[in-house]
Amino acid sequence: MKFEEAERLKKLPPYLFAEIDAIIRKKKKEGLDVISLGIGDPDIPTPPEIIKTLCRQARNPVNHRYPSSYGLEEFRRAVAGFYNERFNVELDPETEIIALWGSKEGVSNIAYTFVNPGDYVLVPDPAYPVYSIGTAFAGGIPFKVPLKEENGFLVDFDSIDPEIAVKSKLMHVNYPNNPTSATCDAKFFKDLVDFATRYDILICHDNAYGDTYYGDIKPVSFLNIPGARETGVEFYSFSKTFNMTGWRIGCAVGNRHAIASLGKYKTNVDSGVFNAIQYAAAIALKHYSSFSSKNNHIYKQRREKVTGLLNNMGIGYYKSDATIYIWAKVPEGYDSVSFSKMVLDRANVVITPGSAYGSYGEGYFRISLTINDSRLEEALRRIGEAL
Repeated sequence: MKFEEAERLKKLPPYLFAEIDAIIRKKKKEGLDVISLGIGDPDIPTPPEIIKTLCRQARNPVNHRYPSSYGLEEFRRAVAGFYNERFNVELDPETEIIALWGSKEGVSNIAYTFVNPGDYVLVPDPAYPVYSIGTAFAGGIPFKVPLKEENGFLVDFDSIDPEIAVKSKLMHVNYPNNPTSATCDAKFFKDLVDFATRYDILICHDNAYGDTYYGDIKPVSFLNIPGARETGVEFYSFSKTFNMTGWRIGCAVGNRHAIASLGKYKTNVDSGVFNAIQYAAAIALKHYSSFSSKNNHIYKQRREKVTGLLNNMGIGYYKSDATIYIWAKVPEGYDSVSFSKMVLDRANVVITPGSAYGSYGEGYFRISLTINDSRLEEALRRIGEAL
């Protein structure tokens, strides 16, 4: 029997990496060594203290039953303590925090919680694709907001059509940014709060890279700004800060009405995060500073290796002290896809074409720093020879 896909799946944009994936499979069958700088999946192991807590709690039969969709009290209190210490933001663990199966789940499901068919959602371009896909699955209309290098890859609020803004229910924002690695300051978030207040828009700030930085200036939280708690929520991920991508744990914090609505949705579609993982995540938050500083030292060294090669080759890139990515300009004579395919063909190295993140990503490519030093150096050597 042949079953017809739902329209929401049929409307998904073509998978840009399908042809590249086919080339990778062919090369591997031929015995060639392919190195991937494409995915942002940390190669650094999860800290032992977190793993020990998971193992201990997994042996406790109490944790073998259904967890709460809202999250363990101990986990929510740990999130509140972390936000107070790290961002100087006070949160009510009972009403302003909810556990997630990774921040990706929350970013996607927030659309089902608030977006009706035909509603507009403001989505940055280039951006993490889930912002648009989650919107489309819920029947909403993603309206792309350009992020341009001349503006530091920040949203230009004056460029957003007021007629679209007044029809919009949500706005996705992400700083430090994937894929561009751009950061913002408190003034930008204040302008964001003012914009959201003016048009009655719920802000969804994706703070997945808030603790991946290399300088003395720590990224701020959206919730640091007066009025932010009334206008939005922030998603925090354990994936990059604590090397826990496979654990699937995150949280949403902020506006209590939005958190309650998200919880109402989740109680009907999931059964919460395994308690043992939440206990382990609570330990991670209590020791966040030491864990993140170790990671950031490693990523800083890797970033310097990559930018050194790019400098030698005369390839421009966006200068940043945050995230696990480098956003670089495609050399003259290529577009983002043809350059990525050329590097894969000649060097057996995978880089991500900027157009994978939206039309305004054209002309750029992304390199991920989530690979050990020896493999990274080998990949850079190959790219240098190919060019």
